Order: sequence, then structure tokens, then C-alpha cells
Amino acid sequence: MAEKRQSGSGLDTPMSARDRFFPRFSPDPDAFGSSTEKFARFMGTPQFLLYMSFFCIFWLIWNTWAPVAWRFDSAALGFTALTLMLSLQASYAAPLLLLAQNRQDDRDKVSLSDDRGRAERNLADTEYLTRELAALRIALRDVATRDYVRSELRSALEELLETADGEELRLRAKSPKRRDRTSTNTGLIPQVAKASKRADKNDRQREKQHEAQAEKNIPS
Repeated sequence: MAEKRQSGSGLDTPMSARDRFFPRFSPDPDAFGSSTEKFARFMGTPQFLLYMSFFCIFWLIWNTWAPVAWRFDSAALGFTALTLMLSLQASYAAPLLLLAQNRQDDRDKVSLSDDRGRAERNLADTEYLTRELAALRIALRDVATRDYVRSELRSALEELLETADGEELRLRAKSPKRRDRTSTNTGLIPQVAKASKRADKNDRQREKQHEAQAEKNIPS
């Protein structure tokens, strides 16, 4: 019974494909599409319009003033052959134009998807750069700059000078005998102050020189 079911044709067994009398016609879609696009582009040019105008004018003149034996399209019937030929051309031109338009739509879709992906990548890159810049700004807030360190050193030096001057005055008031000993050390404080002022002047001069060099290097 099982062998009979396997050999028999039931609903669960698919039918075999029938043999075709004529071979299947399957042209290359890319080659056919490119040829139709070329023809559609040519139909949209002024050369095609001029050629068609000359052809129709020659057709009408030949079948109107040529000898009767040489005419092939009767003017009395309204140039039937010309009308049929133009209608046949229009019937073939319409699907060819639609095919070219469909191919152009497919290309537009591909380019649009590529542009969208490129825009998404650019957006991701800009977001990453903004995050990095924000992190750098936050990190730079905690870093001590040169001006900040310089101002702190100046304030510390001023505090040291004030405390040293006060201690010297107190020592002179308490022990006048030590004036000779401290007189040699009192000259150190103004020297330190002068040295700090000189360092500030040198720094300012260097900054001015750097700015002048930068202005010279900038192209006019």
C-alpha cells in the first residue's frame, strides 16, 4: 500500500514542469535597459524632432506632388500609412520611456539611501566630536594655566615679603643691637622684589615678540 501511494500522483506531490515548445526568451535586463535609456534620451533631443519633421514633410510632399505611379500613400485617404506608422512609433515609445523612467527611479533610490547613510555617519561623527570637545573643556577647567600659576606665585611672594618686612621691623624695635646684623639681610627683600619685576617684564617682552612674529607669519 505504501509503495502504491508513493508511486501514485496525489495532491501532496508537485507536478513536473511542462516542456516548452519555444525556448524562454530572457534578454539581459541591463543591456536592454541601457539601450532603452539611450533611445529615450535621443527622443528628448531637438535632433529627433527635426529628423521627424523632415521625414513627415518629405512623406507629404512625395505623396502629394510625385507621379501617381510612384506614390505609395494616397492623399485622398488621409495618408493612412503615415498615421499608422506614427501611432506604432508612439505605442512603442511610451513603454520604452516608462522603462527608462523606472530605471532612473531605481538609481535615485540607491543614491538617496547612500546619501542618507552618509548623513547619518556625518551626524554620528559630529556628535562624537561635540562630546569630545565638551570633555576637553571640562578637563581644562581643572588644569592650572600659566597665568593662574603666575598669579599664585606673585601672591605668595607678596605675602612672604610682607611677613619678612614685618619680622625685621619687630626685631629692630625689640633689639637695636641687632640692627647691624639685620642690615645685611634687609637688602635681600628688595632684591627679590626687583627680580620678580624683571621676570614679569621679560615675560611681557617675550609675549610681545611672539605676537609680532605671529603677525609677520600671517599671509596678507
